[in-house]
Amino acid sequence: MAEAEDRDWQRLDKWLWCARVAKTRADCARLIEARRLRLNRQPVDKAHARLRPGDVITLALGGRNGPLKVWRILALAERRGPAPEARALYEDLSEGGATPAPPGSGDIEGDTPDDT
Repeated sequence: MAEAEDRDWQRLDKWLWCARVAKTRADCARLIEARRLRLNRQPVDKAHARLRPGDVITLALGGRNGPLKVWRILALAERRGPAPEARALYEDLSEGGATPAPPGSGDIEGDTPDDT
């Protein structure tokens, strides 16, 4: 039996959009095509790559000197919801913690810290 999208796996660009990495799904696809993302340590350049719970993604945000985020996928997205719902989709491994990223940890749309 074939796997069903949104039940067993989800397109990478769709999951990134639901996780509020960018405002549009097209922006998420461009991030992937720019090779700024790795899936389970492998470079990915296809927006249709299959993402499953337990996978680890590495995001290079903001260019060479920008922040590097490492996230373990906890769940597939059912919808694009508010920021707290988006943070429940992943565990932030780049912070060394075992919990989802706290509010104000940056680079999630609608959840950027002040530049003070």
